[in-house]
Amino acid sequence: MLNELFISEVRVNILKVMLPAPDKPYHVRALVRAVKTEINAVRRELARLYGIGLLRQRPSGNRIYYSVDTSSPYYPELLALVAKDKGVGGAIINNLKKLGDVRFAVLSKAYIRGRVSSVLDVDLFLVGNVNLPILKDLVDKEQQKLGHEINYSVMSMDDFIFRKRKGDNFINKILSQSRAMLVGDEEEFSKIS
Repeated sequence: MLNELFISEVRVNILKVMLPAPDKPYHVRALVRAVKTEINAVRRELARLYGIGLLRQRPSGNRIYYSVDTSSPYYPELLALVAKDKGVGGAIINNLKKLGDVRFAVLSKAYIRGRVSSVLDVDLFLVGNVNLPILKDLVDKEQQKLGHEINYSVMSMDDFIFRKRKGDNFINKILSQSRAMLVGDEEEFSKIS
């Protein structure tokens, strides 16, 4: 999907590697290995991304290390786009029809950035009439790739609205965490009905 929005496949691959790990610095050769392309293409795209303020540079010896500038105005939206294209977010988008009537699907930004969640955290939250066996299969496949559990929760639209109105602690926590909307409108999801 991102390859169809952006002209440069190399740029897309660099974004997929770097955006979820904003604190991890990369030098050019490490990115060449990660995106499996030629060094000049990587250098060119890094220069473009640095030029628009999405990346920071830090020289160290004869190398320049690049990392994501999370204060960039482009960072939140690009991170959300990457979440919709890869991993469990991409699997949900690609299997939306099979999943049933999904009104909202939300990934926590902490999960997108690679933080392993605690038992109390929710990485993925879906609202609607969801086909649970299909969702479980998608999540299980991603858990096997990652090597750790993805905490997810599903609830009907009626239950979601009821619990929002009651000021339910679980729902308030979901609403207060930073997130990427995979499905549905952010404003509709957040407002109390």
